[in-house]
Amino acid sequence: MQPNKELIGASTRLLILAALAREASYGYAVIKSINDEADGLFVWQEGTVYPILHKLEKEKLVRAQWQQADTGRRRKYYYITAEGRDALADGAEQWNGFHEMITSMAGGPNG
Repeated sequence: MQPNKELIGASTRLLILAALAREASYGYAVIKSINDEADGLFVWQEGTVYPILHKLEKEKLVRAQWQQADTGRRRKYYYITAEGRDALADGAEQWNGFHEMITSMAGGPNG
């Protein structure tokens, strides 16, 4: 099954917030975590995630902090804020509502 790009695009913010709710991380690690979780359903590139991380930062849903990695390289780590956790909870509730509605209308197990 080839995933619908619009469906994936609509979930990008929530997936990033969910990944950061698990643990603070830098951009590449967020991408790797989500790609691993997707298990081949889709593959994100840097160009997908970094603009959204910057937007989430402007919206104060995440905060960023430069840190020195073990390798000596500086990385920008992202941390979910309380507002980000609220947005994630609200978005997940909406997503679940849509999922239930679609399942019900399509005659699935909940319908």
